[in-house]
Amino acid sequence: MNLFDAILTRRTIKEFTDQPVPDDLLHQALDAGRWAQNHRMTEPWRFLILGPQSRQAIAAINGDAVLEKARADAGMLAKMRTDAEAKILSKPRIVAVTCCLCGNKEVEQEDYAAVSCAVQNIQLAAWGLGLGMQWTTSGFTTWPDTYALLGVDPAQEMIAGLLYFGFPAAVPDPKPRKSLAEVTRTLP
Repeated sequence: MNLFDAILTRRTIKEFTDQPVPDDLLHQALDAGRWAQNHRMTEPWRFLILGPQSRQAIAAINGDAVLEKARADAGMLAKMRTDAEAKILSKPRIVAVTCCLCGNKEVEQEDYAAVSCAVQNIQLAAWGLGLGMQWTTSGFTTWPDTYALLGVDPAQEMIAGLLYFGFPAAVPDPKPRKSLAEVTRTLP
């Protein structure tokens, strides 16, 4: 797949098959992230690959998050919790991405942009390897329980999101985009 094909055909995948994602494919995709541009060569990204126990724990945190927002009867709350946990557990592989913090707001802004570039590299590499991916920044990623589970010190790193990987069960149609003319200005 050439670069433009990858860019134009890549989709956010939310439904995956049950097929396991081999470590070598996951590592190849993550390795592409290391090559993202980053000002000052800070390499601010960190990748935390969740194993079975941490996947279960993150699913439980997501269940807690759904319940915190919900206003329903007890029977409905139990179903909502089960569905929220099942949603996370349906993702064959989960990787948390963090951004290192240094205390300098300008550098941290540049570093978060670099982490975003790394995630895009990862997503394009995964797509080229036949994997789908979804980057989520769900509210529960900011919870102290999530930081504790992942062993992330919020004074040193911020969680930029979770990456869900798997083989696509369905590939959505592309959504319409504004034309280049609508988003571009040429200055004198």
